[in-house]
Amino acid sequence: MKTILNKGIILFLTVILFQAKADDGYRLWLKYDLLKNSNKVAEYKRFSGFIKNQFPTTPIIQTAENELKKGLSGLLGVTFSKTIKTSGGIIFQRDNSIPKEGFRIEAKNGNIVISAQDDKGILYGSFELLRQIQTENTISNINFSSSPKIQLRMLNHWDNVLGTIERGYAGSSLWKWYELPENIDPRYIEYARANASIGINAVVLNNVNASARFLTKEYLAKVKALADVFRPYGIQVFLSINFASPKILGKLKNSDPLEPEVKQWWNEKAKEVYSFIPDFGGFLVKANSEGEPGPQEFGRTHADGANMLAEAVKPFNGLVIWRAFVYGPNPKGDRYKEAFNEFKPLDGQFAKNVIVQVKNGPIDFMPREPFHPLFGAMPKTPLAMEFQITQEYIGFSTNLVFLPSLFKEVLESDTYVNGKGSTVAKVVDGSVHNYPITAIAGVANTGSDRNWTGHFMSQANWYGYGRLAWNHEISSEQIAEEWTKMTLTKDVNSQKIIKNILLSSRETYVNFTNPLGLHHIMGQGIHFGMEPWLEKSARPDWTAIYYHRADSLGIGFDRTANGSNALGLYAKEVQNQWNNPQTCDLRYLLWFHHVSWNQKLSTGKTLWDELCTRYYSGVSEVEKLQNDWSKVKGNVDEEVFEDVKGRLSAQHREALNWRDACVLYFQTHSKQPIPVPFIKPERTLEEMKKIVEIYQLK
Repeated sequence: MKTILNKGIILFLTVILFQAKADDGYRLWLKYDLLKNSNKVAEYKRFSGFIKNQFPTTPIIQTAENELKKGLSGLLGVTFSKTIKTSGGIIFQRDNSIPKEGFRIEAKNGNIVISAQDDKGILYGSFELLRQIQTENTISNINFSSSPKIQLRMLNHWDNVLGTIERGYAGSSLWKWYELPENIDPRYIEYARANASIGINAVVLNNVNASARFLTKEYLAKVKALADVFRPYGIQVFLSINFASPKILGKLKNSDPLEPEVKQWWNEKAKEVYSFIPDFGGFLVKANSEGEPGPQEFGRTHADGANMLAEAVKPFNGLVIWRAFVYGPNPKGDRYKEAFNEFKPLDGQFAKNVIVQVKNGPIDFMPREPFHPLFGAMPKTPLAMEFQITQEYIGFSTNLVFLPSLFKEVLESDTYVNGKGSTVAKVVDGSVHNYPITAIAGVANTGSDRNWTGHFMSQANWYGYGRLAWNHEISSEQIAEEWTKMTLTKDVNSQKIIKNILLSSRETYVNFTNPLGLHHIMGQGIHFGMEPWLEKSARPDWTAIYYHRADSLGIGFDRTANGSNALGLYAKEVQNQWNNPQTCDLRYLLWFHHVSWNQKLSTGKTLWDELCTRYYSGVSEVEKLQNDWSKVKGNVDEEVFEDVKGRLSAQHREALNWRDACVLYFQTHSKQPIPVPFIKPERTLEEMKKIVEIYQLK
């Protein structure tokens, strides 16, 4: 009996110890575990005796104090004293010369001084100080200043009232609508902390395909409860609205934005919303797109619809964010051009409190797209960038893809609208056109999964988006390094390996899915996997053949003056980069040209041989990711290691599916053999089609 008891005790202690060590991902990058570097700990402790606040004590200041105490207690094992001394602590200090929400951190007179114009700056400065300590940087002589380049740094949630998330791959919605407002899930606070730590200051709570239910009194009380949780973290709440709400909720005959009774309905609704939430941010609108109602149903323009709403929220300093994602089902047209054609003529017609939100590329969040031609084309209308953090077209939750590399690629693209250096980033931050309002949005990848994002490594995409929204000049390398140090391991060699895994992962995904500028060849409906043979759908521009246009002569969409002339929407300098198929960047080749299978490329290979090479190399690159990940075993949490290892195995299977399906399908057009040294897939094209059919079954 004694032996059994001893074994039981040992098993119990083993389980407890394992649970203490195991990392389920819940803490994200806000891990305040005791640092092991004794020299660094000694340095940091010299400034961790007390916190002296020279600001009025607002809820945001209190949040900053609490976070510093929580963080430094965990990282350093210190307890803060209530006694304020002349040195050895952290001081919050006002400095009106610092831009709004910005901060300066400096070592001064034996203290660390965090200076800011406002309490939000103190909050962001406090998180930055913690980041410096988490990443074990020297702070003894720190003199670091930072302020946001973009005013409104948003997460857009595509969450629905029933708890589902459109294009969400990490469980159900964070928002438990049926429990609100009475029950406040502690997870809401953790979510707010994470966002504040990376400078996100606004969230849209619900799907752009919006239910009118969110504008009812019952749901406004629920939204208020969330706004109250987020406010101490400097986060403002917005709602997506259904444009037909006056008809749905108000029982009006229609929702024509120029009808007086419709205007009045929105005016009264805005008053009601702000009576619940005085600092409510405003409305996000998807209208006349993919079946959503909008002003065009009544012969009105997007500007008519946006301005009517803008007038309703103007007395409360509210904003209207109007999405430019629109396209009509024109089999002879080019979806690439449609948002430009609808919005460019409206430049200057929008009210001053309207922002037009534009996706990063002209089609729909592809693994790689040219930057949207609207950037630089609307100098009189503030344009917001819309990125997708959730991996709708980029492997769901089974693929490791580091998206800051994609975000940086787009932001650094040069529009040339005001000469060289007129990058997309500088359009969005207002410096090219002097926009009075600036905004950036990311479609959130969060959900109810314990680790928030499904794939553990996808946390880096949420983190990286926030860091770039704050400062688009930060490099992908810096983001990968920070996140790895804060989230995964303190082992220097493992940090380097993981950093390289992250930085190479996006190109790997492009290679085994959409190389050389192929796009929109994913599975129908759920957008999972590959379906390059798709030729029939509810709309022609939902098929794959609409985009790749493969035939016996070649492949690719001719968007030059000889084709759709979408390339003509850009400045001449941009056109010159992509206009000649002989010199076009291979990353965008098939976006703009229908290229012969036998055309020799800059790599020395024919198009067909290069296409096959990219698909086969993509699979090999996934194998390298797997091998590199195996090298960090023992230096990252075992639970995290095994989870990522399993997902990389799934990614390898999916990469093989993409490769085999695409080379076999495109071979039916090229009529050419798989080039040496690659071996022809063992599976047939018909077998690959059967695999895809599984995902279309009801």
